Amino acid sequence: MKLDIERVVFIGRTFEEYCDMFQLCDEDIQNKKILDCPAGACSFTAVANAKGGDVTACDVVYQFDGEALYEKGLQDVIHTMEHMEKAKDNYIWNYFSSVEDLRKHRLEALQVCGTDMKHNQEKYVYATLPNLPFQDEEFDIVLSAHFLFMYGDRFDYKFHVDTITELLRVAKQEIRIFPCIDLKGERYEFLDELIGNLRNNGCEVEEVQVPYEFQKNGNTMLQIKKGC
Repeated sequence: MKLDIERVVFIGRTFEEYCDMFQLCDEDIQNKKILDCPAGACSFTAVANAKGGDVTACDVVYQFDGEALYEKGLQDVIHTMEHMEKAKDNYIWNYFSSVEDLRKHRLEALQVCGTDMKHNQEKYVYATLPNLPFQDEEFDIVLSAHFLFMYGDRFDYKFHVDTITELLRVAKQEIRIFPCIDLKGERYEFLDELIGNLRNNGCEVEEVQVPYEFQKNGNTMLQIKKGC
């Protein structure tokens, strides 16, 4: 299938970033069945599974050929680093020491993910949110990074509600969403309304500070635990 270059972005974070963004420990990875959605070019699935975990990655981009995605990912890293040079002040350079250091991490994630897609294709599932091809409560934990809330200007509140409802459907225990801000670095404008609705539906919801902040103000995740 031909890639739509303008619409598809294939870039990802490393396993270590995921552990910090989502406050994941070895016990979570060893004992929980985890879904990463949308996963993009993140290396979390590959590394966690190599450590004995049971992680599935899910994304709309997985409809495309793995080789084409990898080549696209290389282009996206170059483009993103050019943007970073112009927008350095929007980021905190503690986790990464420089744009070059960031580039190395993004390429590492892409390479690990690309290799794993070749050998463990069944772990990379195509899906278009807000619909997922999984059974009810198929996963213990569902992770969702850099998608919901980030694009509040592109996806309306209903889309966010529908997507979170679907993520909760396939989760047995909880979902974790990172970060709680939009692309401007501002807290998602409907977050309090969303939290209130989730609590009214029996969920336990907490905005948790995490040991990861790259984009300014992006240092909290939303942890949503299902009611009994």
